[in-house]
Amino acid sequence: MTGVPRDLWRPFSGCDDDCLPVAGEVPTVPVGRRVLRLVAALGMLLAGIPVALLSPVLPTRERQTLISGWARATVRAFGVRLVVKGRLPRRRALLVANHVSWLDILAVLAVAPTRMVAKREVRSWPVLGLLAAAAGTVFVDRSRPLALPTTVGRVADALRAGRSVTVFPEGTTWCAGSTATDCRPGGGFRPATFQAAIDTGSPVVPLRLSYRCAATGSTTTVAAFLGADTLLRSVARVVTARELVVSVTIAGALHPARGADRRWLARAAESAVHLLPAAGAPTPARLRAVPTASPTVPVPTHTPDRELDLAA
Repeated sequence: MTGVPRDLWRPFSGCDDDCLPVAGEVPTVPVGRRVLRLVAALGMLLAGIPVALLSPVLPTRERQTLISGWARATVRAFGVRLVVKGRLPRRRALLVANHVSWLDILAVLAVAPTRMVAKREVRSWPVLGLLAAAAGTVFVDRSRPLALPTTVGRVADALRAGRSVTVFPEGTTWCAGSTATDCRPGGGFRPATFQAAIDTGSPVVPLRLSYRCAATGSTTTVAAFLGADTLLRSVARVVTARELVVSVTIAGALHPARGADRRWLARAAESAVHLLPAAGAPTPARLRAVPTASPTVPVPTHTPDRELDLAA
């Protein structure tokens, strides 16, 4: 969520309420269905507590099946349909995605049951914060930039242990509108966490998250979590919307060489994410032709500086 002071350490976007759909722009469902969705979603969130507690002791395959199944069911409980394009690599990877909504977390878990990196504030969210903590989420305190190397080290430890990790390197949500050039977070993908992939020899897999209303056939910001928005207000828009679809498009993995430049790697991943066609675009067959998403892209190397910060 945005609305924090503009400074070096806290990513920000130019989004505000003007980026959200106006009344009547997105078709809605009857009040009765909204209530049913809220009840179903709350039930799935509560069911996630034993899922989070059991998953650490389960074998990898069973753990992934349990988490992804729960996340898919929860997305559906909110009245949202999930569409997945592409396939993930079988081995552990650093997954990096653009960030639009709190719903992004559930969508990614439904596709790739990974550990997440999230801002510290998520820990205080009702139910979701408890689930995130129990699932081993790596929380980032954005007010303490000197603690970032520790966070990167925890991501690297998870990758070495064979666990995939998901990061939203833009550092904040934004509307991701095709004409919203002033809304994009300053600095683009923050490169610090990419160092964990370089240090562990892990591939980086770019993901593109996009939202559309199937009833109108157009992209929508109804699920976005922006500006002075509250979580409850955002949830209310989601359960109210008719035929909301979230698409997760998986690009080809980037394989950084040892000692690669994390800044170049971040830019390559960002290009792959934002060059991929959004949901409903007419050219999905061209996804594998995106140069920055090719598994064979060489990553230029240099001697990297070891001190990491949010802007580095």
